[in-house]
Amino acid sequence: MRTLSDLLDEAVKINSKSLLETISQVACILKAEREGSGKFEIMGRLVYLPTFGRVIVIGDIHGDLKSLKYILTETNFLKKASSKSDEYLVFLGDYGDRGVCSPEVYYVVLSLKVMFPEHVVLLQGNHEGPEDLLAHPHDLPMHIERKIGGDWRVVYQELSNLFRQFYVSVLVNERCVMLHGGVPSNAKCIEDVAFAYEKHPAETHLEEILWSDPSDKVVGTCPSARGAGFIFGEDVTDAFLRMLNVHFVVRGHEPVYEGYKFNHKGKVLTLFSRRGPPYFNDYGAYLSFDLSETFDSARSLKPFIRKF
Repeated sequence: MRTLSDLLDEAVKINSKSLLETISQVACILKAEREGSGKFEIMGRLVYLPTFGRVIVIGDIHGDLKSLKYILTETNFLKKASSKSDEYLVFLGDYGDRGVCSPEVYYVVLSLKVMFPEHVVLLQGNHEGPEDLLAHPHDLPMHIERKIGGDWRVVYQELSNLFRQFYVSVLVNERCVMLHGGVPSNAKCIEDVAFAYEKHPAETHLEEILWSDPSDKVVGTCPSARGAGFIFGEDVTDAFLRMLNVHFVVRGHEPVYEGYKFNHKGKVLTLFSRRGPPYFNDYGAYLSFDLSETFDSARSLKPFIRKF
């Protein structure tokens, strides 16, 4: 079994062949999962996690290989997953772009999915979104060209195709929902979340999941300075949680100085798992908690948030 040191060494030395092989392997795994052959119960682009075992939740990495290494070392995920324990790893999206080690981060993350397909869930962020929702400026092509060289266009295209196969949400029944950005304010049923990709762009569910941010000063929604998605208030969160019959939302997307923050009376937890430029937050954070426990709000998870 490859160790974390092995993965990191491979990531530093990646070429177009190794990255393309890994992309292809993950594409086959995701296809098989959607067809029902994997461990996860899946509806559309929504993954159900069981209400047992333990989950590690990682927010935005944005090409910060050092922070990713720290989290994987601290949690000892590879060893635990290798031992067949009920240990899950959920990435909330935005693995690359903005960071110089974006290709290396994608290689490590995708390799984890290949090694432990029944333990790793890959969510889509706005930096992995469809072309009409993709974050700009988009510097991932530059980082891939720097790392890969002549074949970078092929690698970028295949990686982009893979992004559009990632999931958009994780649901833990009667506990919580995880997604990248925000609450879809017009969602009326779970299918609006699960099939947000298919309903895009006629309906705004996917845009809001990838782009929206919470605010304690807003009722309903208002335009976002990001140019996509909305700023949404506590009333929107409450309606969404009632619809899904869960207690809180775990999301990423938003740079946070302390690495995490709470909104809407503790019903929304934001995790930002990379540190330093270009975001200039002094701390990153990730979450690790027992899926069998029931928490009334995300704020109850504070003892299980690891700041670094």
